[in-house]
Amino acid sequence: MLKKIVQIMFGFSVLFVSSLAYAQVPGAEAHAADLNKGMIALAACLAIAITAFGGALGQGKAATAALEGIARNPAAADKLFVPMILCVSFIESLVIFALLIAFQLVGKI
Repeated sequence: MLKKIVQIMFGFSVLFVSSLAYAQVPGAEAHAADLNKGMIALAACLAIAITAFGGALGQGKAATAALEGIARNPAAADKLFVPMILCVSFIESLVIFALLIAFQLVGKI
């Protein structure tokens, strides 16, 4: 019995909420434009925040692995240094690429 009541309440709520979705509101176009600008700004913020966080984690792990390798075998320092610098520069280039995308998104506001 309780399951039927919940199903009926859910059905009525979907019916009333969906009718509100199609309602015409004066000035809705301006509100939609502001909402789109806000979503673009949020996308730019998330793009740079997530990429900076991931890039920092990646660079930290790369440096940690290289320093552990050098600590275990100091003679391999010359062989580990160049690949570590390349990895860190590739990670940093991805972060800079995300920064350029964020700037392009901000330019659309």
